[in-house]
Amino acid sequence: MENDWDKVIGSLSRIKVLSNKNNAPVTISGVPDDLKCIGVGTDAAVFQSLSTPAYAFKLYAKDKVNKVKIEANVYQMLGVSPFFPTCFASYDDFLVLSYEDGKTLFDCILQGIHIPETVVNEVEEARKHARDKGLNPRDIHLKNILLQNGRAKIIDVSEYALPGNDFRWEHLKKGYEQYYHLVDGNSVPFWLVETIRKWYNQQGKNASSYEEFTKTILKLLYKK
Repeated sequence: MENDWDKVIGSLSRIKVLSNKNNAPVTISGVPDDLKCIGVGTDAAVFQSLSTPAYAFKLYAKDKVNKVKIEANVYQMLGVSPFFPTCFASYDDFLVLSYEDGKTLFDCILQGIHIPETVVNEVEEARKHARDKGLNPRDIHLKNILLQNGRAKIIDVSEYALPGNDFRWEHLKKGYEQYYHLVDGNSVPFWLVETIRKWYNQQGKNASSYEEFTKTILKLLYKK
């Protein structure tokens, strides 16, 4: 029995996804006219088909395809949840997921779109749900949380099978509680958001404390 997405497989096979060093985003080429790229990560890129827009196809780089089954298993363990997409199928190098509309919290910050406290609370609920299913919710950041009709939707669960806590969400939550009111409703310049993101990735995780990192950021703001 043919699935709705079977007609897209041929087009997906024409796309090349190449991973890059230093955890840089993948490079893509050969995207057919009937597909559009809607997201790029460090291991994979996500595409939407014009003929079957209800689905998102997460296509992994050739040297990262071992992660397909791992992520598919994470979705299976999560089960049906309002906080995560649905995984309909997995193939050798891609997943078939439900397409999720909405703006990322990263875009909300850039565009001055209000992020309600309920979204933060729902991410906490989503993390508890994942832990209750035996998973380790991590790598949760502004670019993989959607504001969807006023609700939170987490669109990347690829690291939930890994051990350890990267504290990314804990730091974001504390930043929201302490500083979000200063920018709420205002567009934050892209250069500033990117600078903070890069600094955090380079040194924030290695800083002795969250407070040490935020002091560095506040010094940057006061100079501008």
